[in-house]
Amino acid sequence: MVSMLLNEKNIVITGASRGLGKAIAHACWTHGANLLLVARSKEALSAQRDEFLRAPVRKNQRAEICVADLSKDTAVETITSKALGYFPAAHGLINNAGILGPIGKSWENNWRDWEATIRVDLLAPIELCRAFAPWMIQNGGGSIVNLSGGGATSPRPNFTAYATAKTGLVRFSEILAHELKGTGVRVNSVAPGAMVTDMLKEVLDAGPDKVGADEFNKLLAQSKAGGTPPERAAELCAFLCSDDAKEITGRLLAAAWDPWEKLAAHADELNASDVYTLRRIVPEDRGKKWD
Repeated sequence: MVSMLLNEKNIVITGASRGLGKAIAHACWTHGANLLLVARSKEALSAQRDEFLRAPVRKNQRAEICVADLSKDTAVETITSKALGYFPAAHGLINNAGILGPIGKSWENNWRDWEATIRVDLLAPIELCRAFAPWMIQNGGGSIVNLSGGGATSPRPNFTAYATAKTGLVRFSEILAHELKGTGVRVNSVAPGAMVTDMLKEVLDAGPDKVGADEFNKLLAQSKAGGTPPERAAELCAFLCSDDAKEITGRLLAAAWDPWEKLAAHADELNASDVYTLRRIVPEDRGKKWD
């Protein structure tokens, strides 16, 4: 039986042509959403759109494409303009596009590559949030989902640009969620887990000397085991864009480990706590008393 969780909702997805982004697009389409698929490859986007339109879930379901490179200053304007032209309202924005950036000791990284990673993984998603939030407020609400990644909740040596960008994006998401309280617009982050994607292959190709032996061996084992299915994170993104998650905001949810399917029933408890947020750990949290 087909779920119509996102029936007639208009959702914009960046990095939608492959990997996790493609899985997210498929999940949202299957749940009845209209989509604006964003990526750098027109050919890949067109193939995905055509695949969707050959088998729509409901009558008049729409899939549109937008070719944009988030490393360029004009990308956000292009995406926003396309979305405004296609849809009367935006109900969801899923910032999935990202790059791994330079691997190795931070002082050995190429500085321009480091800057470019911050641009794509942090500044572009923030700029899209700034562009879409007023539109969502004007139309009575919506959902912004920002994809997190390794390094947002604990140190990740040799991936400083990527981890710094993702940590910043999670904290920005928490702050933006507070700024948007009472508007009907909610903001959450998703940690998708260790998936077997092109990004993982990029890490393994870099080798243990650059990646670090412990990290390399851990990811190699995850790759051999098959990793976390991207469909799990895709379903979480779809859930967060649905009305079922209308009381959930300002959280970082791990697709693979958190019981997110049950969170709607615990919304009051969740909103009265700091569960699923970034925070500082003090000695008392670990059963120590140092004063």
